[in-house]
Amino acid sequence: MKSTFTKYLSLCIVLMVLTELTKYVLNFDALFYNSLAENLTSKQIENLFFFQKKWQWVSYTIIPLLLLLKTTLVASVLYIGTFFFSKAKVTFKQLWDVTIKAEFIFLAVGILKIIWFYFFQTNYTLEDLQYFFPLSAINIIGYQGLETWFVYPLQTLNLFELTYWLLLSYFVGKLAFTEKDNGKPMDLGFKIVASSYGSALLLWVVAVMFFTLNYS
Repeated sequence: MKSTFTKYLSLCIVLMVLTELTKYVLNFDALFYNSLAENLTSKQIENLFFFQKKWQWVSYTIIPLLLLLKTTLVASVLYIGTFFFSKAKVTFKQLWDVTIKAEFIFLAVGILKIIWFYFFQTNYTLEDLQYFFPLSAINIIGYQGLETWFVYPLQTLNLFELTYWLLLSYFVGKLAFTEKDNGKPMDLGFKIVASSYGSALLLWVVAVMFFTLNYS
């Protein structure tokens, strides 16, 4: 459990550093200022930035909390999957460790985002940053003219999510596979991941689409 918490803490630290690096390298504050200037006065924007900097420390607590929530929920649905499809005794702690290890793949998203806008698409807007997701369907289709409730599912459909599935399948398969099972550990792992995490992800995407459609 101690090593698992160390991985979680390391992931949080790297994610926070990457978030701040993205803001700095891609000049996020200037883009945000220009976006607000269309609807607010300079004084209102200054007050907003002052408030943001005053409570900036809150963002450093939100990232670990959101990461803890996500990994805990994913580990929980995987635990349900192993309960139904595995003959091995797999604990929640093992699955939480697996989930955290697989979560490291998403750090590459932030790194590629910095590389893309710093070296390639150097002329960009705040919307470009918000909608961009490397190696995803939305980058192929483009967000211009796209209904807002289609944005999230198209962002979710990406190669990093696929890699995440494969990593989860590999690690879960190693934990759940026994000598009595037929096939390969990876096959069993993918079955567990698809039936548990896959179903939960589908419900989440549909829920996000529903709320976006109703409140946009």
